[in-house]
Amino acid sequence: MTPRPASATARIDLHTHSTASDGTLGPAELVRAAAKAGLDVLAITDHDTTAGWEPAVRALPPGLTLVRGAELSCRWYGTDPAVPLHLLAYLFDPADPDLVAELARVRLAREVRGERIVELLRADGIDVNWSEILAGAGGGTVGRPHIAQALIRAGLVATTTEAFGPNWLGERYRLPKDDIDVFRAIRLVRAAGGVTVFAHPRATRRGRIVPDELIVELAAAGLAGLEADHEDHSPAERAHVRGLAAELGLLVTGSSDFHGTHKTVQLGAHTTDPEAYERIVAAASGVTELASG
Repeated sequence: MTPRPASATARIDLHTHSTASDGTLGPAELVRAAAKAGLDVLAITDHDTTAGWEPAVRALPPGLTLVRGAELSCRWYGTDPAVPLHLLAYLFDPADPDLVAELARVRLAREVRGERIVELLRADGIDVNWSEILAGAGGGTVGRPHIAQALIRAGLVATTTEAFGPNWLGERYRLPKDDIDVFRAIRLVRAAGGVTVFAHPRATRRGRIVPDELIVELAAAGLAGLEADHEDHSPAERAHVRGLAAELGLLVTGSSDFHGTHKTVQLGAHTTDPEAYERIVAAASGVTELASG
């Protein structure tokens, strides 16, 4: 199947999450919600997993094109402590053995970290249950949002945002996990025929960010683009990302980073220009077909 070109007015959202990681809509529900929201192209980018791809494809509504992807948990080790960052990987071969092995390792690291966080909470007399948290993840990649939901159910916090505050998962009960070196991640995705975009690279409200000099190095290593229009970027940060992308010849994306009820942002709140989308499709060789309803 030849990928269907996007029209000049297409609405394209290239960063969303389902219950295969830490979203609240199942993959089938996600694609139906995207069609209802008036999107023409949707990327499913669950954390470190491709588990949502098949059910999303099976449920794809007419008129919606699905870009299969993942959000990779990475780290830059050029400073101490290392800086965590996320890469959006698109249209890579999901059977590539090296990438499959690395994603499996990171998912296991997430699970080990989650269980350790629960042990710390329980040691302080906080009644959360690891088995219930695993069940709540429904077989998807386990993350801190699943623990946040347990804290909400226990009446200890009111919202996911509060759960990620300094008294809870943002600082007191936050533990590091074993992420992928960001340069290795780019190499793995490229070897699997995929395309990488740096997710929310300037979002200072999320914590530490990497220097522009690193992004120059990542571009030289094969990074294809930067996500500029994102809920966690201020107008000044969006402008900075766009300027840097222009200097480096990188494509620019905009996305909702939709997580369902875990966040207030809605599908299509930020979108990608069709020209940037076409550049991603043209650069990919891992998934040679786009799923279209």
